[in-house]
Amino acid sequence: MMNSEEEFYDAETGLESDDSLEVSFKDALVFDSSDQMTDGSTAEPNAGWQRRKTLPAEMIARNNFSVTSILKKCIGMELSKIAMPVVFNEPLSFLQRISEYMEHTHLIHKACALSDSVDRMQVVAAFAVSAVASQWERTGKPFNPLLGETFELIREDDDYRLISEQVSHHPPISAFHAESLKQEFAFHGSIYPKLKFWGKSVEAEPKGTMTLELLKHKEAYTWTNPMCCVHNVILGKLWIEQYGTVEIVNHSTGDKCVLNFKPCGMFGKELHKVEGHIQDSSKKKQSVIYGKWTECMYSVDPKVYEAHKKSDKKAGADSKKLKQEHSCEDENAVLETVTVIPGSALLWRISPRPAHSLQMYNFTSFAMTLNELEPGMVQILAPTDCRQRPDIRAMENGDIDTASAEKERLEEKQRVARRERSKDEEEWSTRWFQLGTNPHTGEKDWLYSGGYFDRNYADCPNIY
Repeated sequence: MMNSEEEFYDAETGLESDDSLEVSFKDALVFDSSDQMTDGSTAEPNAGWQRRKTLPAEMIARNNFSVTSILKKCIGMELSKIAMPVVFNEPLSFLQRISEYMEHTHLIHKACALSDSVDRMQVVAAFAVSAVASQWERTGKPFNPLLGETFELIREDDDYRLISEQVSHHPPISAFHAESLKQEFAFHGSIYPKLKFWGKSVEAEPKGTMTLELLKHKEAYTWTNPMCCVHNVILGKLWIEQYGTVEIVNHSTGDKCVLNFKPCGMFGKELHKVEGHIQDSSKKKQSVIYGKWTECMYSVDPKVYEAHKKSDKKAGADSKKLKQEHSCEDENAVLETVTVIPGSALLWRISPRPAHSLQMYNFTSFAMTLNELEPGMVQILAPTDCRQRPDIRAMENGDIDTASAEKERLEEKQRVARRERSKDEEEWSTRWFQLGTNPHTGEKDWLYSGGYFDRNYADCPNIY
């Protein structure tokens, strides 16, 4: 019989160095889709291989499962304290969900290439918004990572590699570190997702700071992600909103970008909207940024924005009445496009979802590839990588019974290991990240220790 604390923290929750800015690549051993390692060795030859565009099986129907009986007594509680059936998950670990921040890496490359700091901040702001865009309509819950679980992602075509590790189980904390293969940038952070159930909705607070370092410009940007809320978890169509203020700080110039992710509002007219501005170190507005996190982001001169706002108020009464006929849950309101102010510059536009996305957990094309075992990968992959995790693999293949049984087995294995450590008075030791101080914020942060891509995994824990 497990104690209540063990049961609470084994439930599935998830949704997301030193002082030098230099990134070391001496430990690089990179696997790419051409099956060629950068150290000269080769994986199994498969010249015609392409990343998959679909999952092995369609999404498991949830019609026969009711979440009501599980949640009805849990109002105001953290969801880490509620064991949910595997059918409400999606076949990805939270570590893989975090890696979806990298889907729009081209924006980081664009920022690296710009000479003006305000222009760079505009693109960094667009990247911060794009990092949460994949959550749109993703109502399945990622698997909670096991302690010591890892995930690596290498994309030579986009010039980066990423490593993440579940560094804590009480509370659940996931750390990640991505770096440019050409030493142009580093992007890292740690996330402690706090989830609460409020009767009809689930609210997620992704505690933790994101840090983006543009190495050529010797700049560091930090921000925290907005709140996320999934509505109608008991009855009706599920829908997602992001809300709250995101403040992006350039620690080198003093420039700041303040983004307001707007809550839905009574009539849905603000749903998905993001508005904000960039100010320099003297607090003078340099640029206005606006758009929707589900669609696109634009920048415009502050004076042009204010003039448009005034004229829009005078001319908008009729259209306002029309818009107020829609509620937040109305599909037309969700699909409403951004009104582009003349003179605006497009910063980012979301990539369209594949046609079969609805049958595939509303995954993006990028998400479809994350749990794929590429040719030659098994031989070099860490045994803790979540691609090796049997419950996620079974769910991806449409085998819900095996997924459920494996999930229970892994959780019990984790509990037994924790009891053994407690009996021996042994502390858990993280493998790839260490708790240190973020040199830019001065706050505690999980920082990458290096060495993962040496491919020496002899002392990795047996968690699966």
